[in-house]
Amino acid sequence: MTISSTDRRFRTPQPVWKKFLSPLIGNSWAWRISVVYLTVMLLIPIIAMFFKASSESPASFWSIATSDVALSAYDVTFTTALVSALINGVFGTLLAWVLVRYDFPLKKLIDASIDLPFALPTAVAGLTLATVYSENGWIGSLFVPFGIKISFTRLGVAIAMTFISLSFVVRTVQPVLQEMEKEMEEAAWSLGANQLQTFTRVILPPLLPAILTGVALGFSRAVGEFGSTVIISSNTPFQDLIAPILIFQRLEQYDYSGATVIGIVMLIISLVMLLAINLLQSWGRRYDQK
Repeated sequence: MTISSTDRRFRTPQPVWKKFLSPLIGNSWAWRISVVYLTVMLLIPIIAMFFKASSESPASFWSIATSDVALSAYDVTFTTALVSALINGVFGTLLAWVLVRYDFPLKKLIDASIDLPFALPTAVAGLTLATVYSENGWIGSLFVPFGIKISFTRLGVAIAMTFISLSFVVRTVQPVLQEMEKEMEEAAWSLGANQLQTFTRVILPPLLPAILTGVALGFSRAVGEFGSTVIISSNTPFQDLIAPILIFQRLEQYDYSGATVIGIVMLIISLVMLLAINLLQSWGRRYDQK
């Protein structure tokens, strides 16, 4: 069917803004609501943060972002969070394996307790950990004869980050383990494979994307942790001061632009590290398909 010149002449042209926004807005109400929600909850706050930081000159921005205290806080935050996430990647996978493959007394209670960091207020978790791992605490007192202090040190920050991020790894790996067929392992054993070969060649490849996802989620959660770490650490610069607490300290000093600068640096570093982890996840999925 051809369109006559008369129809073309009387057809109302589409506005330029509508042509530009139509691919973004779409025709579905669910899509439109999602775009509006993400814009209000995510995009606008990030843009506002960048606008606030832009009040500082480039030289001042660089001076605040690369100050000795800020660099030390970045190191404590990201390094400790990464180590905690990797530790949970190992022990969280082990816990998921035990919960899926073994039956033992109080299994349901232990399984439910894995979700405790999700429901427990972080301030309560920090107070509990600081008490238990203090020099007079149940666990901390065991390390005193060896000259190891846990609470109010960087080690205490690592324990707090490990505690609040453990659930992410367990709950990400557990469903994948439940869907895995045990017959594949038995077939590998019947072909002469030992336990290590069975784990590395049969079990680990399909688990790797889930493990990396859990580690990424745990790392993201640990980087932004505040409530528990502010209690279990001494918040001393160049020792155990993390970036979120440094931001809070600057806010207490009414240095809003300085706090925003450090927040933007944390945002950029987090995005870069999460991008790297997502690339690792893609590699793990390609390896799994092979």
